[in-house]
Amino acid sequence: MADDQTELLKTALHDLHVELGGKMVPFAGYDMPVQFPLGVKGEHLHTRAKAGLFDVSHMGQVRLTGEHRVAELEKLVPGDIAILKPGRTRYSAFTNDDGTILDDLMITNAGDSLFLVINAACKDDDIVHMRANLGDGVSLEEIDDRALMALQGPEAANVLARFAPAVTELKFMSFAELDIAGIACFVTRSGYTGEDGYEISVPNDRAEELARKLLGEDEVEAIGLGARDSLRLEAGLCLYGNDIDTTTTPVEGDLNWIINKRRRAEGGFKGADVILDQLEHGADRKRVGIKPEGKAPAREHTSILNTDGEEIGEITSGGFGPTVDAPIAMGYVAIEFAAPGTKVDLMVRGKARPAEVVELPFAPHRYFRG
Repeated sequence: MADDQTELLKTALHDLHVELGGKMVPFAGYDMPVQFPLGVKGEHLHTRAKAGLFDVSHMGQVRLTGEHRVAELEKLVPGDIAILKPGRTRYSAFTNDDGTILDDLMITNAGDSLFLVINAACKDDDIVHMRANLGDGVSLEEIDDRALMALQGPEAANVLARFAPAVTELKFMSFAELDIAGIACFVTRSGYTGEDGYEISVPNDRAEELARKLLGEDEVEAIGLGARDSLRLEAGLCLYGNDIDTTTTPVEGDLNWIINKRRRAEGGFKGADVILDQLEHGADRKRVGIKPEGKAPAREHTSILNTDGEEIGEITSGGFGPTVDAPIAMGYVAIEFAAPGTKVDLMVRGKARPAEVVELPFAPHRYFRG
């Protein structure tokens, strides 16, 4: 009972969301907009066509400093952080001793420090985990005086360049400290929609001012968590807590690409024995794309059956994909059923409905690589 009565946290853009007609819901301890008057489908399609502005301030922002920050962080993630040049960003994951995933995160080499963005629901645990395991003079600063917003879509660069022309020079997964409309921001050319775009860390006391300027541009609409979820699902991107968690390894999650060559050779990260063994010999299951036939979406926890009616896995994310105008899903299947083109059945409302394993993503990525 006490949990339900805990007061929800509010981001620096909360009052603006309410003013814009946002439908507010609890999410990871915050009062967040699930949609605006345009509606989830309209917001999704607008982001694919023009530009959408997302409040992602509920996510954690962390700065690591100290001479050995890279080597110490590499004990906790399977990515090659040493090779990351100043001004570059990398997607990675915290693994545990079992080789499963504690959280996924973005790591930026900001020159004199490492700048991390971690998931809202995991951030307290992530910070405890880092404080317990980062030794050797590494200092961790939780950045709680900055908001985080994402401007995503094919018009994002054109819009942001009106306030900071230098943003057009950034390539996908690169970072710069820039003034946007006279406001000092940390900017990465990244996002979680599959579109070109930017994530912008801005001081809390200037966040609403910047958001209003961006929303004042004709191409930009406010976008809620509902469309954020359907956009990332179409892009085949994992949602922590659904598609990856402490029961899944990076190999099972089809995230082999985050484990770089040197780390495969050297190990030295939590769960390396399990993960490197799976890389060599294969895992028993794999995250795949699933395309249901017909119009009925398959939601998370839907059972996946082979054509003989035997259970071979489970849907972890599912819904309607507005861009592809059809139901889409991701889930885990036994490895012998993971090849694209494999016919499966989904148990939807007690009835086996036909579906097919497909290549991800459902909607093509349109990142700007220069």
